[in-house]
Amino acid sequence: MHDLDATTTPRLTLHGAHLVGSVNLPTARETLRTLAGGLGAHARRLPDGEVGERFHWILFQGTRFSAVDGLARVPGDPVVVAGFDLRPHVLDGSVAAADLRFGPLGYAEAAIASYADFVALRAEGVVAPGTRFQVGLPSPLAAVTTFVAAPDREAVYPAYEAAMVRELEAIVEAVPAADLAVQVELATDFAFVEGAHLGAGVARAWFDRTAGGDEDVVDGCVRRAARLAARVPAEVELGFHLCYGDVAEKHFVEPADTGNLVAVANGLVAALPRPITWVHLPVPIDRDDVAYVRPLEGLSLDDATELYLGLLHHEDGVDGAARRLAAAAQVLGGRTVGVATECGFGRGPRERTAELLGLHAAVLNPA
Repeated sequence: MHDLDATTTPRLTLHGAHLVGSVNLPTARETLRTLAGGLGAHARRLPDGEVGERFHWILFQGTRFSAVDGLARVPGDPVVVAGFDLRPHVLDGSVAAADLRFGPLGYAEAAIASYADFVALRAEGVVAPGTRFQVGLPSPLAAVTTFVAAPDREAVYPAYEAAMVRELEAIVEAVPAADLAVQVELATDFAFVEGAHLGAGVARAWFDRTAGGDEDVVDGCVRRAARLAARVPAEVELGFHLCYGDVAEKHFVEPADTGNLVAVANGLVAALPRPITWVHLPVPIDRDDVAYVRPLEGLSLDDATELYLGLLHHEDGVDGAARRLAAAAQVLGGRTVGVATECGFGRGPRERTAELLGLHAAVLNPA
């Protein structure tokens, strides 16, 4: 660890790096080897890079919805993004919503295969002892919002949530608790919180009071994410990636400040019956001002919860990170924080991976 000067005082202590998930490399083994070699002891957890069909976060889930009896894609030409058809599904009337049953979603299968690579690399001495294998699971709201037409989302949600719980249970059964860290990823949730435009008008969740529901939108998003997160056993590390999207390396809306991030983080603390190991949140490249981070004064994280600021940007490197850290120090001085990029590396070119890992190390080892 080292202290970072923000002018003269206050000071931040940096404790390490967090890797959000996606990495533009072809296999889990190559990803794990590259991350371990590039960051070493700086990263307490290593993800597998979201390789294969998972390369574009949740977009591969469309085929899982299409395979469910009782759901049908809306007619028309495919809406193709990154090779995936994003046309939504509707209830076709052949099966009652309460009887919908999803098959395997692919998360457990991928995690179990990647964990075998993790164990092999640890045996080779590539992965350091004590490092955990990190598995990312999106909040169920994300895929339901993407792949179900708005009028049917509320009805389909319980079946998809149950399927995601089964994925988590399979992962927990296969990976020893002492080796496992689970990250719940909230992105679409923030589109609802912010009322962002996602291509078809303002994003509104069915439970949002402003859309005719009966819940505050933050409370509704938190409650649903916490329901999945609460199923993570106490012996397994649990973290949250709070995200404003990453399409073509851009957010769906730029946060005005960290106020909504704090509201969601504090809500998760209150809603969960178990400790949160870490929280990661974004710091946009043009926000090196204290006003952006000022709401972090209200964070109610336990002292043991690791806070990671996604303030590393390849465009302005160490100097930009130092400016954003200096602003954060005005609010969080005296606290220990970690550094990260805003989101995963997967949307950028493969050649940038080594550069980004080097940026993490350069910020953490300024000498």
